[in-house]
Amino acid sequence: MADSVSGLSSVEAIDLTPVEKPRQLFLEVLYDWVTTVDHKKIGLMYIAYSLIFLVIGGIEAIVMRIQLAVPHNTFVSPQVFNRMFTLHGTTMVFFVGMPILFGFGNYLVPLMIGARDMAFPRLNAFSFWISAFGGFLLYYSFIGGSGLYGAGSAPDVGWFAYAPLTARVFSPGHSTDYWTLSILLSGIGSIGTALNIVATVICMRCPGMKLNRMPLLAWLYLVTSSMVFIAVSPLTAAQIMLMLDRYVGSHFFDAQAGGSAILWMHFFWIFGHPEVYILVLPAFAFANEIIPVFSRKAIFGYPAMVAASVGIGFISLSVWAHHMFAVGMGAGANVFFVFSTMIISVPTGIKIFNWLATIWGGKIRFASPMLFSVGFLFQFLVAGLTGIMLSVAPFDWQLTGSYFVVAHFHYVLVGAILFMIFAAFYYWFPKATGRMMSERLGKWHFWLMVIGFHLTFDFMHIPGLLGMPRRIYTYEPGRGWEIWNLLVSIGAVIQAIATLIFVYNLVHSYYKGEKAGNDPWDAWTLEWSTASPPPSYNFATTPIVHSRRPLWDIKHPEDPDWNYE
Repeated sequence: MADSVSGLSSVEAIDLTPVEKPRQLFLEVLYDWVTTVDHKKIGLMYIAYSLIFLVIGGIEAIVMRIQLAVPHNTFVSPQVFNRMFTLHGTTMVFFVGMPILFGFGNYLVPLMIGARDMAFPRLNAFSFWISAFGGFLLYYSFIGGSGLYGAGSAPDVGWFAYAPLTARVFSPGHSTDYWTLSILLSGIGSIGTALNIVATVICMRCPGMKLNRMPLLAWLYLVTSSMVFIAVSPLTAAQIMLMLDRYVGSHFFDAQAGGSAILWMHFFWIFGHPEVYILVLPAFAFANEIIPVFSRKAIFGYPAMVAASVGIGFISLSVWAHHMFAVGMGAGANVFFVFSTMIISVPTGIKIFNWLATIWGGKIRFASPMLFSVGFLFQFLVAGLTGIMLSVAPFDWQLTGSYFVVAHFHYVLVGAILFMIFAAFYYWFPKATGRMMSERLGKWHFWLMVIGFHLTFDFMHIPGLLGMPRRIYTYEPGRGWEIWNLLVSIGAVIQAIATLIFVYNLVHSYYKGEKAGNDPWDAWTLEWSTASPPPSYNFATTPIVHSRRPLWDIKHPEDPDWNYE
């Protein structure tokens, strides 16, 4: 018991007074941020550049929805529309989804495991800058080519970049080269960051933090980063092969010369479907931290949650070809991928059950982080149901390439992942800045986002069921698609308004938000034991923990959490 007391006091002894720093000139501040290896600053830079690309990708989505709002619309040309959906998909997956989740991981993982920094600080900085340069390179295609019009302008081969569209004969100029290099650089940066997170979680945990005491967020980032090694590497290699096809004369993806266009599909989807889980597992991680705090209960079934996360990581690597049922793989292959796609719903269902069990009987506070978490639970359940539908090969044959698939995919990316990213902002913003975000604006943001989301993506399923193909820039009237496309476009505008409210709330709260203190949510993990914002060294003394909820042990010494492990 004496050891326990000393361990708890080591957390209590942390100096929570923010360090006063002299005012710096702008160039000094810029130099400090550009050259930093502090995991918190790098995490914030990941998040900031992801938000910039979120706005850009959102504008591209609005342009497409305006074009599709009514039949025979001429708001943009077919060439511009092709470039819009290519840039939108690439931006949202590679330069919003992955960087923003890596940003939260960079910021939070060392704090939550009691570490001073990431295992490899310089690799951390290198990974960020090379990823950021990849995003810049994608949009440099507007300058390096001829903008939105003409050969050699912005990429127009779709964000899947299927062969043979990427061959030089079909994609002249350098537009595909910019796309390929941007994905290549993004992949290198992602692999570097993943390596860093794995090393940090395995090697840098504070004394007493055994694997079965790690916060679930650290567990899920460990699983996610391990998946990145396996899933991102083939796509990165495929970019090199594509460049060799385009510039050296090799024929990896040229079917007329003995290559295979299907090979590119395998390379892409070996990355593409695990990528969904690479993005959604950090969203699960946020839910694992937020839901217990706002339910005032420990997470239900910690061991089952860890096992389910590891199970999702393994199974997700064996489901990629359910995107390829229509290419003629054969009945045996189809049966395997139908089964693997369905079986992944089991560990996912365990998670949903455990979150609901955590909420059940809790003393719930419906602050903005919890509102977005509840929205996530319902929407992810619906996304899972439509995913099971698409896992059935005959059903998928009918709807592959339709707007039903687009609706399902966005139900996952927006309804689950983006909602939990917003929840994470509202939850950890006070820790990063020392100020609270506005709850009033947060609730406006939530309800407008819910209305716009369901107006867009609920109704998007219907034209898909009615046969509307994806990636068409206009359509004939009289097919029953008109009213649904109009409603979808209205919903997209509402979501854009909600996002602008969020951006305003973010900026306004940073400068004028209410002072937060060090632990405004009465939370239980180590990041809340240090100052807000944390000092560069994170902790004045290395914490020693004895349970999964070290701050609970400090606040409730009469009923410590280790009694229940």
